[in-house]
Amino acid sequence: MTGDLISVFTASFVTFFVLIDALGVAPVFASLTAKGDARYRRSMAWRSILVATLIIFGFAFFGAWLLRQLHITIDAFRAAGGALLFLIALDMVFEKRTERRESRADEYLEEHEKLDDVSVFPIGIPMLAGPGSIATAMLFMSEAANWMTQAVVLAAIGLNMLLCLIVFLIAGPLVRAMGDSVAGAITRIFGVILAALSVQLLIDGLQGAFSPV
Repeated sequence: MTGDLISVFTASFVTFFVLIDALGVAPVFASLTAKGDARYRRSMAWRSILVATLIIFGFAFFGAWLLRQLHITIDAFRAAGGALLFLIALDMVFEKRTERRESRADEYLEEHEKLDDVSVFPIGIPMLAGPGSIATAMLFMSEAANWMTQAVVLAAIGLNMLLCLIVFLIAGPLVRAMGDSVAGAITRIFGVILAALSVQLLIDGLQGAFSPV
């Protein structure tokens, strides 16, 4: 049983680590909060993590109920989630995701010259709690056989959000140390890993949907 829980924790932690991509979001967070002082940046870091965590946990808890109400099977959702994650992986490999994040940040800065609350949008949603992380949370929780497995999945999500908070709190020095080339390379590597995970999800979903009962 312990081995199974460790396997679930590892799979869910790696998946969310790649999806949330804290190192990729850090430059956007740093640019959005650059005009503020240290207190403002800390506040935005804490609040954005809180918003994203509440949203992901909410879908994790009530996602299975929503699927039942819509009469969607877990195999269909697994296949759809795999296809969605594969598209996100392609964006990461070719850095389209990073370009959209930076473009969204630039547009926000142009429209809001004064210091605004960026914790809900665009940091909390959709950069952290995006379609990929929400769908994956629903998928892992729907597949959990018991409350212990669900607790392990939630712990993996929580640990990722904690790591993201730490990255945000040191975003300025971290971005300067990494540079654009290192950040881009990390995002591409994460994209390749996510592509492999998404293809496996898609295969499992199709096999489950078309296998004889």
